[in-house]
Amino acid sequence: MSEAPEALVLDELSAVNSGSGGGWKDFVAGSLAGAAQVRMQVEKAGMFKGPVDCLLKTVKNEGVLGLYKGMASPLVGIAAVNSLLFWAYSYGKTLQTGSPNITPTMGQIALAGAGAGVVNSVLASPVELLKVRLQVQYNAAARGAEVFRGPVPLARHLVQQFGARGIAWGFWATVAREIPAYAAFYSGFEFAKRRFADLLTDGDASKLSPLPLMLSGSLGGVSYWVACYPLDVIKSRVQNGSAPPRRMGYIAETAKNIMAEQGVKGFFRGFSPSVIRSIPAAGVTFATYELVMRALNNNLM
Repeated sequence: MSEAPEALVLDELSAVNSGSGGGWKDFVAGSLAGAAQVRMQVEKAGMFKGPVDCLLKTVKNEGVLGLYKGMASPLVGIAAVNSLLFWAYSYGKTLQTGSPNITPTMGQIALAGAGAGVVNSVLASPVELLKVRLQVQYNAAARGAEVFRGPVPLARHLVQQFGARGIAWGFWATVAREIPAYAAFYSGFEFAKRRFADLLTDGDASKLSPLPLMLSGSLGGVSYWVACYPLDVIKSRVQNGSAPPRRMGYIAETAKNIMAEQGVKGFFRGFSPSVIRSIPAAGVTFATYELVMRALNNNLM
């Protein structure tokens, strides 16, 4: 028997609020290495010896604030992006089980995560487009290129130059990344959470303390990047191009170009800072999500 409509609505509202709170914690905990990750992904081999060299050169040439370049876009959009993501994930689980009170299988978790990734791309793609293009501006002035001071002037420029395509730039590359990424993200978290519950609370995950929830979230964050990193490199390359792609085959074409230029290593440039920053970021995000969901559900019962 399916759950009452009121219970389903309350569950989805709780997911929206929890995702929003978790998103802000994710931004604070994990944004430091973002510029290094993107710069290593899009620049030619040889410009940076590694992530530490990239970070040091960024601080030397641009100051500490250079590490946060381009973060105004996700800062503004992170609450909406994470709210949409966690709502879609919660709704995807309920669609499959018929009730938010029925524990989904791991296969259902992965499917709900993949579906949430598709839905999330609607907001994540333009937010990341602006972030990527702002983060690689560090030598734009030297090249005679226009320098944008924030996401709003950049967004205005892209729309004026390319129309709606300017904001949808790289959308399908984002979708291709988000599907395996969030299937692994939620599966990794749920797998670890259930194992911790078996070990610590007789199988009752609702009694887990923040620490095992954070550790479970960290596994989800690492799983995210392991599942999608080459696709993230492709997305960053596409969104840092000279013009929005017109053909659907641009993902495969970009992959071929990376392979020709840098070989297999090109698909993993910037991987280590991504994984390292995901450990605290995803840990805090999931712990916040779970704890806020508990509090909201307890108050609504």
